[in-house]
Amino acid sequence: MQQGYAAVLCVLAVLGLEAAAPGECELTRLLQDKLQYEMRLQYMKHYFPIDYTVRVQYEEVLRPSNITRLRNGTVSEAALRYLWFHVSSQAVLRIREVLPEKHPSWKYTQELCQLFDALGEEYSKYRQTDVEAVVADLVKLIHSAGAESRSKAVRPKALLDNCLKVMRMLYGVPC
Repeated sequence: MQQGYAAVLCVLAVLGLEAAAPGECELTRLLQDKLQYEMRLQYMKHYFPIDYTVRVQYEEVLRPSNITRLRNGTVSEAALRYLWFHVSSQAVLRIREVLPEKHPSWKYTQELCQLFDALGEEYSKYRQTDVEAVVADLVKLIHSAGAESRSKAVRPKALLDNCLKVMRMLYGVPC
């Protein structure tokens, strides 16, 4: 069994991909289950008013095209996963900020927050000095309080759609 695991790691190393930790893979599988289309549609669209938007920082919208651009700029897969975690967890928090506790989507967003908290434990070993400067700068911007001037209105479902698409891009091969 361990020889097979070592062979997979070797192949991933040859391909230039960094393997995700087993804990990351399990948590992203759970997240993928929670982010099924029907659940996103119900909790992030049907339970919100028509055309409802959430104000987020410009950097809090992470699309697959952003990941492709960063990959072409030779940013490591581990750094991209680190960035995805920070952007996605912040997006879920932004959605949750606008919900009253009795809202039908409150429990759903709470479960997503718990999964991201658990994933945060996996990423707690990373320091911003361990990732590329461009990613570290983006993470600092995401968590800076005064960046509201660069905000945009985004639908809650679109935030979670992007979260899922990017997660599949980053975790599809290693997990």
